This record gives sequence, structure tokens and C-alpha cells, in this order.
Amino acid sequence: MSFFENTRKPEGLGGKVMVSMMNLGHNALANWGFQFLSVVKDAVVLDCGCGGGANLEKLLQKCPNGQVNGIDYSEVSVEKSRNVNRKAIEAGRCEVLRASVMELPFENEQFDAVTAFETVYFWPDLAQSFREVWRILKPGGTFFICNECSGDTDKDAKWTEIIDGMTIYKDAQLKAVLEEAGFQNVQINKNGKGWLCVTARKREKIENCRRIPDKHIDIVGKMEYHAGIKRPNKKEGADLLCPESAR
Repeated sequence: MSFFENTRKPEGLGGKVMVSMMNLGHNALANWGFQFLSVVKDAVVLDCGCGGGANLEKLLQKCPNGQVNGIDYSEVSVEKSRNVNRKAIEAGRCEVLRASVMELPFENEQFDAVTAFETVYFWPDLAQSFREVWRILKPGGTFFICNECSGDTDKDAKWTEIIDGMTIYKDAQLKAVLEEAGFQNVQINKNGKGWLCVTARKREKIENCRRIPDKHIDIVGKMEYHAGIKRPNKKEGADLLCPESAR
């Protein structure tokens, strides 16, 4: 395995060197990307593919009263992340687990935000992974993706040639898969270096809706029929009356 293969899954001595390098080398990217992530101080956040744990440390600073968890499928990354964030772990504010984004070990609707720095390139099934992120996010929660490679520059292609299993996604590709997984309000941000940050929201739950009695629907339907007005059927939501704010 070449040294650069450790960007995908750090292993052995080379992997230990790589995660330390990533903590330093990705610092500028993370600082740029974090401006697009808004979280409250007591947020519950998960960092997928947490690598060397530097971004867990930043998230703990952004959420001083919250809980920040990390997952990675590399034993080397998990060990490094735990060492970097040992004080927060001992205080009960952080947990780092070895796990896969394909099957996240968390209950439904547990997190306010899920972050993914420099990692979706290596997710084996993007659609399934995004559905898993959607599942564990609370309604209204944010999924945040930050990539140094956006597919917009010539230099990006060289990485896929030297790192097996790496796929660089353009913003439109990510947007399409996110929306297919159920996300909405997809926002795309780029800079002159070709860096890409994508945020997407899980829809808020619709509350304060009340069901219209069938007899009322029948009366309204007859009136509209004679007036020549066509309404959607019940399957399209005709039997729900919701305030405008919930639509």
C-alpha cells in the first residue's frame, strides 16, 4: 500500500503519520468551512470520518455545552482522535467509536448536526450513507460536507490516480444524492482554491395540523364541483389543514 492510501484508511506507522499530517494540513480548510456551519452551544454533533480528531476539538469549542461524537472505520484514526480529545472524553462530552457510515450505531433523530470533512470521497455507497445520516439527524438538523477537491480543477484528477477507491464528486452530484436521500435546502459554497462546502437540512416535522372531517370534505367537494374547481385527492393531502408556517 502506498503512503497516500492512508488518506482513505490510515493503517500502521504510515497511517499514524498521515493522521497527524491531516490534523495540520486540513486546518485551513476546516476553518474556512466552519463559517458555513451554524450550531447552538448545546448542540449534539457527530463527525463522520473523524480522522485525527482535530475537527472534533473544533466542534467541542463551537458547542461548549454540547456533546460531540466521532466515528471512523480506521483503528489508527480512532486511537488518535481519542488521544487528541481525551479531556473531553473523560468529562463525558465526547465519544469516538470505530464504525462505518453505511451503518451508523446510533438511534434515529439523535443529532443536531453531522459533519464530514474530506471523507465522502471514500464512502462506498454514497446514497446509503446519506440515508443513514438523514436517519440519525433530528428534524431541522444540518448535514455539512467540506471537501478540498471539488472536481473543478485539473489538480483534482491526480488524487484519484494515486489513491484507490477515491471518487471526487462535483457539487451538482452531491446535491442530487442529498435530495434523493430526503434532504432539502442544499447550499453550495466554493472559494478560489477549489474548496467545496455543502450544507443540507432535514425537514422540520409538520406540527399543528388537524384533520378535516370527511363530511366537511364532501360538502366542500360538492361546492367546488359545481364551481368547476378541481382539488387534489386525499393522497395529495386534501384532508389536512395546516397553518402556512407548517407547509
